[in-house]
Amino acid sequence: MSGHSKWAQIKHKKAKTDLERGKAFSKLIRLITVAARQGGGNPENNPRLRLAIQKAREMNMPQENIEKAIKKGTGELEGVAYEEIVYEGYGPGGVAIMVEATTDNRNRTTAEIRHLFSKHGGSLGETGCVSWVFERKGLISFEKDKVDEETIMAVAIDAGAEDIRSTETTLDVITTPEDFERVKEAIEKSGLQYAVAQVTMVPKTTVSVEGKQAQQVLSLIEALEDHDDVQEVYANFDIADELLESLKSS
Repeated sequence: MSGHSKWAQIKHKKAKTDLERGKAFSKLIRLITVAARQGGGNPENNPRLRLAIQKAREMNMPQENIEKAIKKGTGELEGVAYEEIVYEGYGPGGVAIMVEATTDNRNRTTAEIRHLFSKHGGSLGETGCVSWVFERKGLISFEKDKVDEETIMAVAIDAGAEDIRSTETTLDVITTPEDFERVKEAIEKSGLQYAVAQVTMVPKTTVSVEGKQAQQVLSLIEALEDHDDVQEVYANFDIADELLESLKSS
C-alpha cells in the first residue's frame, strides 16, 4: 500500500483547491447521472449514488446541480446518454493501471486514452490484463502524525474494519465495500479526522518504481486523471512517500 494512500491524500487535497473546479463539477455530474440511471434516484436505496453525492458536496457543488444530475439519470430531465468503460494497461516499469471513464463517444475516448498511455511510456492493454491485481475495498486514510493509532484501531475494529495498514506517513483502515459506510460513520462519531474516505480499487501486489521512472508513472496518471471523460485512475505503484511528495511538488 506504500504510496497508494499517500497519493490518494495528495489527489484529495488538490481536488479541493483546484482552480479548474468547472471540470471537477462536470465529472461529478456524470458520476451522479450514471449512478442514478443504474440504481435509481433515491440515495437511501442506492449506495453508489449516495457516495457520488457525498463527493459532490465535499467539492461544494450546489444542491441544484446535484438534483438536476439525478433527474437526468432517472429520465425526468433530458440529458446526454453516457456509458461506462474500464480501460486496463501498463505504465513505465510494468505498473498496472485501471481507468474508469464515462463517455458519450466510446471510439473517441478509447483513441485518446490509448494516446496518453503511449505518450507517457505506457501501453493500453486488453480487458482483464490487470484487473486481477486489484480488489474493490473501502479505504479510510489518516495522516499518521495527526492521530492516535491505538484509538483508530479500537474504533475501526469494533465497527467491523477488515484490516488496518501502516505506512511511513499514513494509517489506512480497510473495509469491504458493504461495511465502508458503517465504519466511516463510527470513526466520524468518535471525532477522528481522516484525510481520505472512499471506496476504491486497492492493489493486491505493488511494483516499486524510483527516480525518472517514478516521475513518468505519475505524469501518466496525472494526464489520465486530467482527461474530461476519466472518473478514476488506479495503479499499483510503490513509491517512497518522501519521493512522492517531492515529485508532486516539483
